[in-house]
Amino acid sequence: MQAALAAPENRHLLEYVVEDPFGAHVFPGDEAEYEPAAFLADLDEQLARTEPIHLWAYIPTCAYRCRFCQYPVVLVHGDTPEAEARLTRWVDWNIREAALWLEQVPSLASAPIGELNVFGGTPSLLPAAAIRRLLGFYRESFNFGPDTAIRFEGDPSTFTVEKLELLAELGCTKLSSGVQSFDDEVLRGCGRKHSAQMCVDFVEQAQRLGFDWISIDLMYGLLDQSTDSVRRDLETVLDLGVTAVVCTKLHLRSYTDTRTGVAGVKPAAWQLPDYRDRLVRDGHRWPSLGEQYQMREILTDGLRGHGYVEHPTMYFARDGHGPETWKSIMVDQHRQEAEVAIGLGGSSSCRRSEAITHVDWRRYSEAVDAGRIPLASATRFSARAREARAIKMALSSLQPLRDELHRARFPGRSLLAEPWRDAFESLAARGLATLDAGAGTVALTPDGEVLVEAIINTELDGAPAPPVSRARW
Repeated sequence: MQAALAAPENRHLLEYVVEDPFGAHVFPGDEAEYEPAAFLADLDEQLARTEPIHLWAYIPTCAYRCRFCQYPVVLVHGDTPEAEARLTRWVDWNIREAALWLEQVPSLASAPIGELNVFGGTPSLLPAAAIRRLLGFYRESFNFGPDTAIRFEGDPSTFTVEKLELLAELGCTKLSSGVQSFDDEVLRGCGRKHSAQMCVDFVEQAQRLGFDWISIDLMYGLLDQSTDSVRRDLETVLDLGVTAVVCTKLHLRSYTDTRTGVAGVKPAAWQLPDYRDRLVRDGHRWPSLGEQYQMREILTDGLRGHGYVEHPTMYFARDGHGPETWKSIMVDQHRQEAEVAIGLGGSSSCRRSEAITHVDWRRYSEAVDAGRIPLASATRFSARAREARAIKMALSSLQPLRDELHRARFPGRSLLAEPWRDAFESLAARGLATLDAGAGTVALTPDGEVLVEAIINTELDGAPAPPVSRARW
């Protein structure tokens, strides 16, 4: 990869990484000021004839705020009746909002649900009665089938044995937990309140209870983190044999700069330059970009070398388990179905448009209490942007693009014709992709896979590709 990064024609890709916007998670439309009501109509039309979709229930409550977190969260402190009432109120709002979606998007009630994710925030903070009510509502109100998976997210310290037993009883088969690191010093620097041992205990308890899928999040590029620390994280993951690992680079630029993620109303502490500078003056250090790539390489090579398959980018599952269901529903070239996100700061999309829910909890609650789906903004995809978005999402899966699928989705268009031919030949000339005209496929090289987020967000909007010599197919 060093040769690819050093090439002048790839300089913009390196600059993208240095500037540090978020990766390939939200794909905004190119026509702003789209009416939320029009988005709901677009969504309803697509859901009337859909394969299984991805459904989010977002509970934004957290006991504390991590220093890297810029998501919309609401803090609920302590184990008191008042705290329990606040937690329960967020379940009330989520159910009310879900009822509004079902009322105003009629096809949603019959759309088959491939996977329900109860994410946060820290939904594992919820009291048992609230969890029962939330999951019971979704089971009764949406089109769950025998293959529908239910996933629940939580902090390692809140995934108690009692909580895990409850979730198993309620039909949850998948768990996700933001472990971030198995290094106590790194965890303290992040402001995390759990220990590495709590992370290990959570995984082992979940395994004993028989959960089908146990996924953990690891971050790299964190304060005072070293390549040796990341290597130890990898060893712990392999020793535990978790089902899946999601590896994420620390991102300090606001998601709202590019609308490729959803940020809350307040920046994370680490986003503030003065705060970061003070940490350095106090003797802390931030890993360099080169170290971050080394960390990524340690995780990628180590997981792949021990039977984990990367699909999509930086999502690793043990061989034989397939890709993350919810991500493959969204991004795999032959699927790319809709997603509906219910809760504060949710990001919902269909093929024609996408929308984001209010991130300010006051505006959110006012809308829900007034009987309105709390959408803050929506954007539409032009014809060119719809095609570009389909290509970008498919590339993020790290699977070869197939021209036959593209032509079926976009009649009269081809990956091997302009404007995409120039873009892919340019990537091929720079060692980032391969093209096989006979098979009708386009695939990223190993270097291209490492730079996939930069490629997606800088080169694939249908504009002319950077000038380089023609590559032979």
